[in-house]
Amino acid sequence: MQQLRLFFIALQFFTRLPIPRWVGFQPEWLHHASRYFPLVGCVVAAVAAAVYLLAALVLPAPVAAVLSTAASIYVTGAFHEDGFADTCDGLGGGLTRERVLEIMKDSRIGAYGAIGIVCILGVKCTALALLPPSSAIAALFVAHPLSRLAATSLIWRMAYARAEGKSKPLAQEMTSGEFIIAALTALLPGAVLVAYGLLGAAALAACIAAAALSALWLARKFHARLQGYTGDCLGAVQQLAEVAVYLVVLASLGQGALA
Repeated sequence: MQQLRLFFIALQFFTRLPIPRWVGFQPEWLHHASRYFPLVGCVVAAVAAAVYLLAALVLPAPVAAVLSTAASIYVTGAFHEDGFADTCDGLGGGLTRERVLEIMKDSRIGAYGAIGIVCILGVKCTALALLPPSSAIAALFVAHPLSRLAATSLIWRMAYARAEGKSKPLAQEMTSGEFIIAALTALLPGAVLVAYGLLGAAALAACIAAAALSALWLARKFHARLQGYTGDCLGAVQQLAEVAVYLVVLASLGQGALA
């Protein structure tokens, strides 16, 4: 029952979806709920996939891809997209650690954030639109859990950069056991897809590598500029890792422009 409660706490924090009243809330539960962040990704993937399937019955694939992306943004309250935009603004416009943190805390979106979010949403929708429907569905169920595992890896290995913040309760030390639970949850959908022949094993391995490299690249930047991470940084890692997975799945089809 406590594990179910922790999952619902994670679902409440990262989505707009309602949870049962009996769950309640304690700040320390959010810290322990980090193990279920990838499972939240599975729920978001299910919503996005359902919208894609319904739209694809009567509309072309590009429209279905845009509606699916819009659904994932709506169900998460643009939580990760906002973090990505704030991170772009902070790293792009701040010269000192203090200034970067100050910019990232500002709710207004600047030029770097606006350009960044337009670009990443454009790449995300375009990649999904160019995938066959079965591959697009598979990509959603791989990208959302894996990208949240990539973000969770920062909680596991890095220090929180602020003294206080909305994400502070989940920024406490994450044990290796909790991270293993998160990793198994994130990898399970991909393993099922491979077992049913909806995704190649090599493609899944490439997706895992792409998500890991996205997290590593941004983690190095965060360490150099902030000596840690913030909640916005988690959103940035999730968004970059998600789009990286879509691109890997698309590339695995061997339909390059010059191929």
